[in-house]
Amino acid sequence: MKVIPIYIEAGISGFESPAAEYKELGLSLDKLLIRHPNATFIGQASGESMQGVGIFDGDLLIVDRSLTARNGDVIVANYNGCFVCKLIDKKQARLLSASKDFAPVSIKPEDDFQLEGIVTRSIRLHHQAPELTACMH
Repeated sequence: MKVIPIYIEAGISGFESPAAEYKELGLSLDKLLIRHPNATFIGQASGESMQGVGIFDGDLLIVDRSLTARNGDVIVANYNGCFVCKLIDKKQARLLSASKDFAPVSIKPEDDFQLEGIVTRSIRLHHQAPELTACMH
């Protein structure tokens, strides 16, 4: 992938396009975003409970299974058969939303709980691809 660094300004002028003489940075998004490729998966966020940490409905989540969860990390877990993205409160065994509109959820011994990984990055889609829209329904 080639990255074109363009600095966008609101004004209009008669000057040449900033992309006219671009510099290829030679970056790979895989290398930039994923530290442990063999232990990483990408999921799609659904809902509004994590907006307080910048995760919005439809965002892509890069989830690393090789990391150990620390208190307060954003995690993806299988909780009673549902995949959830929450903040983990390890001290009180709870799943927390990043919104006061959603109550904390206590993880009880009888619950089926499996930590799937730590969210290391989220990617906002400003123009959603049709294939991702089809996956959401």
